[in-house]
Amino acid sequence: MEPLQDGDPRTIGAYRILRRLGQGGMGRVYLGRSGGGRTVAVKVVHPHFAADERFRARFAREVAAARLVGGAWTAPVLDADPAAGIPWVATGYVAGPDLQRAVTAHGALPQRTVLALAAGLAETLAAVHERGLVHRDVKPSNVLLALEGPRLIDFGIARASDATAQLTATGATVGSPGYMSPEQVMGRQLGPAADVFSFGAVLAFAAAGRPPFGGESAAHLLYQVVHEEPDLAAVPGELRDLIASCLAKDPDARPALKDVAAGCAGEGGAAGLIGPGWLPQQVVEDVSRRAVELLNLEEAPAAPYAAPAPPVPTPPLGAFGPPTQTSLPEIPGPPGGTTGAVPPRRGRARLVVPAVALGVALLLGGALYGTGLLDGSDGSGGSADPGGTGGTNGGSDDGGDGDALPAAFVGEWEGELTVLGLPGGPVAITLEEGRVGDRIGTVTSSDALALSTCVDDLTLKEVGENEVTFDGLVDQAASSNGSFCIQEPFEVVLTLDDSGAMSYLSRQPGGNLEGSLRRT
Repeated sequence: MEPLQDGDPRTIGAYRILRRLGQGGMGRVYLGRSGGGRTVAVKVVHPHFAADERFRARFAREVAAARLVGGAWTAPVLDADPAAGIPWVATGYVAGPDLQRAVTAHGALPQRTVLALAAGLAETLAAVHERGLVHRDVKPSNVLLALEGPRLIDFGIARASDATAQLTATGATVGSPGYMSPEQVMGRQLGPAADVFSFGAVLAFAAAGRPPFGGESAAHLLYQVVHEEPDLAAVPGELRDLIASCLAKDPDARPALKDVAAGCAGEGGAAGLIGPGWLPQQVVEDVSRRAVELLNLEEAPAAPYAAPAPPVPTPPLGAFGPPTQTSLPEIPGPPGGTTGAVPPRRGRARLVVPAVALGVALLLGGALYGTGLLDGSDGSGGSADPGGTGGTNGGSDDGGDGDALPAAFVGEWEGELTVLGLPGGPVAITLEEGRVGDRIGTVTSSDALALSTCVDDLTLKEVGENEVTFDGLVDQAASSNGSFCIQEPFEVVLTLDDSGAMSYLSRQPGGNLEGSLRRT
């Protein structure tokens, strides 16, 4: 839990807001309290999604699906207003850590705990499937551990069981890499078996203390999901066969969840395994601390929730979402001169392009959404040189024409990348005038799920007639979820063809990134 910040609401609906609980791709979650003293979790969508009617419809479906599912092992929906200026939903608060945090903090769970967890989740997912739905985002952070048993949460992307893995134009993610089924990664039709695969991956994480798939790069991770066998070496033998059957590549080879629940818990069901001692002592202590924190919370002064006005949606740009405007403003020229554009600035004109996740999702989150033009600093703490003696356009005489970036490359380019033969997400490149040795370019690439955005600086290395080579290095400060970006220096080769398209090639450890880009 985190304290409230300026701009956070103090009330939402009938609930007093006390703390921040977290934030994801779709919205922010707050800890609230009703007038009767009940503690709740209130999920509020990001304002820029509120302007999208398709997203609103999806959010309404989330609320309806969560109400429909119910059950002993879910967090109940208590209240919601999908039609509000900023839609929100309130669910019962579970005073326990999620599985991701518990395993990260304390390691693999005991076999008794994993069996109880398996039975509870299997019963809940079986109930979901009986109602014709597929959860589609079963992952450790969506499993809460309470003294009364596990709770499956977040039905935000639950869909009819015959739905494919397509996405809305808002760029909201479908699934979480490392826990998605192969058919979900490939954008194929989804049925209950997709949840069974994710369920198996969650159990493997709980039993082994690490995910069953763990590539060196995001692309490698999902390549493993589709093509390689899971690493179950650290899973105890009695659980290994069950988990391996759930992780079968062929959906038809995976077991039915009712059979899984019966195999784990017998006739007594999950309730027979839940009781004192079902959680290890360290996790029980975490739950106790959270309970004490709740009792000691001091409520912030009440203030009405003045929801920010949703932004005006911008027209979509192909498959990538709203464009980022980077046109140069006109300014008065010198006395007696003409009006001209602001000269290009040396350094990093960081263009952060929103990633609209593709159904063939290729990279690992939760989920990241953003668009905007960041500052043009040169990375040294000062502002970029707009053309003085130290700038690229300051009239330096170093090097001949053969050292300068050809004018045909200068500008902004956008396209899509592939890696290992699979879609890798959108990419945007900004190139400025400059010479060999100058840092004159920026590459902004987002994974196909929009969970991470990597911003790389490009330094001109070699110049040919139709081909140029750059040295690339990630800009951690400008990247989102930068731990998934390539950390070592790498090389980028850009080539122009007769049609005016520019090909992109970057040789990287997890597989070469390739793509065709067009000038924007």
